[in-house]
Amino acid sequence: MGALVTLDLPEDSPMLGLPWIITFGPLGDADEWEPVVCGPYERPHALALAEAVVAEEQLMAVVEPLLPAVSAEEIRGEIAAAQIAAEDEVARVDDADLYGDYEDTIDEELEAAAAEDHLEPLPPPSEAELRAGFGRIAERLTGRTD
Repeated sequence: MGALVTLDLPEDSPMLGLPWIITFGPLGDADEWEPVVCGPYERPHALALAEAVVAEEQLMAVVEPLLPAVSAEEIRGEIAAAQIAAEDEVARVDDADLYGDYEDTIDEELEAAAAEDHLEPLPPPSEAELRAGFGRIAERLTGRTD
């Protein structure tokens, strides 16, 4: 069984309505291959597909929203935000070293999450369901409301 990572969002988050992508990659450092990116999908479809794949494979699946940027400035803003977040993460790791081994904390959290009872993965959506979702995504991205 692999691992699935996604954002924990409130039910009213506007991000839930965005298209979502799945990035599949190796679960450990022993495997080295280029990640595979699939999508865009509607969030429930992305989660169900990712669950179906990692349920039987030793893979990591990251399900995340696809942020459709409409200008170079928007993209630059997203890049700047990611860089600031990375700097903040480095600072948090450095601060954590003062109080113990940060990696041990992460390992303990992952082990606790793995020990929880997991429900059966949702069945993956059918090709027809995915194609209908693609149509809804295209309508949202183009602003069409036929």
